[in-house]
Amino acid sequence: MSTGIRDRLSVSLIEALKSKNPPRLGTLRLINAALKDQDIALRVENREVGDSEVLIILSKMVKQRQESIKAYEEGGRLELAEKERLEILIIEEFLPIQLTEDQTENAVLEAIKETGAESIRDMGKVMARLKSKHTGQINFSTVGPMVKGRLSQ
Repeated sequence: MSTGIRDRLSVSLIEALKSKNPPRLGTLRLINAALKDQDIALRVENREVGDSEVLIILSKMVKQRQESIKAYEEGGRLELAEKERLEILIIEEFLPIQLTEDQTENAVLEAIKETGAESIRDMGKVMARLKSKHTGQINFSTVGPMVKGRLSQ
């Protein structure tokens, strides 16, 4: 079993149980369930989810909740949107600190330079490099247009 994020998750889960914090406990259990689901899927390969895969799973969970918030707000269900915001805050505790806009721009420029990308056809290489180096630190839905803009110049 990988250490690091999973260890922090286990400690947080125990603390939430002891402090009787239902919203936090529920979110931590959702994270645990998602990781166990992926562990089961990887049994065929005789391995468990590693930290880099945990970051991807957590990032997806955040993205799902952001989409839910938007839908709930459009439907006037503000209490449900607020619940999703709380879950995002809890999930983000286990993600690396997000890069600022300037740091993201620098990471894009660095990835373009490292991959030798020259045109929009090289966008896949640049995005792959960014994902390998900055998973969980960058919002890839906003970085895609940034990369596209840089490669179109």
